[in-house]
Amino acid sequence: MIYLDHHATTPVDARVLETMLPFFTETFGNAASKHHRFGWEANDAVERARKQVAALVGAGSKEIVFTSGATEANNLAIKGAAAARRGPSTSLGTGERDHLVTVVTEHKAVLDPMARLAQDGWRVTLVPVSASGLIDLAVLENVVTARTALVSVMAANNEIGVLQPIKEAAALAHAKGAWFHTDAVQAAGRVPFDVEALDVDFASLTAHKIYGPKGVGALYVRRSVSARASADRKVAIASQLDGGGHERGMRSGTLNVPGIVGFGRAAEIARAEMAVEATRVGALRDRLLEGLKANTDGMTVNGAPPETGARLPGNLNVSFAGIDGEALLVGLDDVAVSSGAACTQAEPSHVLMALGLTKDRALASLRFGIGRTTTNEDVEYAAKKVSEVVSRLRQLSPVSQG
Repeated sequence: MIYLDHHATTPVDARVLETMLPFFTETFGNAASKHHRFGWEANDAVERARKQVAALVGAGSKEIVFTSGATEANNLAIKGAAAARRGPSTSLGTGERDHLVTVVTEHKAVLDPMARLAQDGWRVTLVPVSASGLIDLAVLENVVTARTALVSVMAANNEIGVLQPIKEAAALAHAKGAWFHTDAVQAAGRVPFDVEALDVDFASLTAHKIYGPKGVGALYVRRSVSARASADRKVAIASQLDGGGHERGMRSGTLNVPGIVGFGRAAEIARAEMAVEATRVGALRDRLLEGLKANTDGMTVNGAPPETGARLPGNLNVSFAGIDGEALLVGLDDVAVSSGAACTQAEPSHVLMALGLTKDRALASLRFGIGRTTTNEDVEYAAKKVSEVVSRLRQLSPVSQG
């Protein structure tokens, strides 16, 4: 079975696993235990990992809050920032910030918390995207107002790999006094991502997209503002989990020490190898695309073309005319790919629909995620297999060309 779904998850790197193993059976202490060696050693390991994760994104170690994953990190950023800006009052009075902005192609881990806040009285604006999947900065500037509390824009899309102009979007948000959050799960560790250079206030991260374990993530929370920023850039966040005051009061709960250790090691490896790996997987992605083009008619690349540079190097998302999407996935019985986000495959991708694709075309799409384990032979075989399946399905049961 060839695995080409590295946007859904990645296998744990052997080096990461080796680092984690002692923390299950030998150094097994609770990092919050302050009165004996077991707790001290666990806490030291957590703080070492915190520095490793911080270094990956250009943050200070005290700006990293460990969570159970990116979904929790997104919820903590969005709901926590909203609660902090709303203040102690339960109602939004005149002049208060009661507005949130995000993008229509965000992951559900951003869209659903926004929808929940909308039920609680917040006004939420969803910014559209172009056919390439990119936001229009002029549109974003128009929708952000003096009442906007938070703007959230994904750094790299999990389906079409589009790299949004985060630095410029953050500047537009800050100009109106809004805080800025980015879901950086797909970007951090795959392409350069520096919270200081981009000037973001919150960034969500996770381990399992960079060859670390599942069930552990982090939220970057800015502690200080840059010299060029105004005084109102001092951000705050309201805890969404209470019970012990762990993580400096921002996220209570016993820390997942083995997972955090693995996250730290994965971040360290990604930081060291990212540049070389990006070049390698980018070349494999281009090879896959050329193989598909050579043997498959009626195929369209979804999102910004690879040659624009506005796309993750290991991402390819394509759709096929005249194909039943479910039959296409079933036919690829020995190539692991997906038609969209791992969390939401029952319906056509909301990301692809936002690009203007029809329902049939969106369902007849494949997302390839090329990663550390992918070889030349893998992409050559995948291109050949996809072309064969598409050709056979068109002969057996052609559908609308929409």
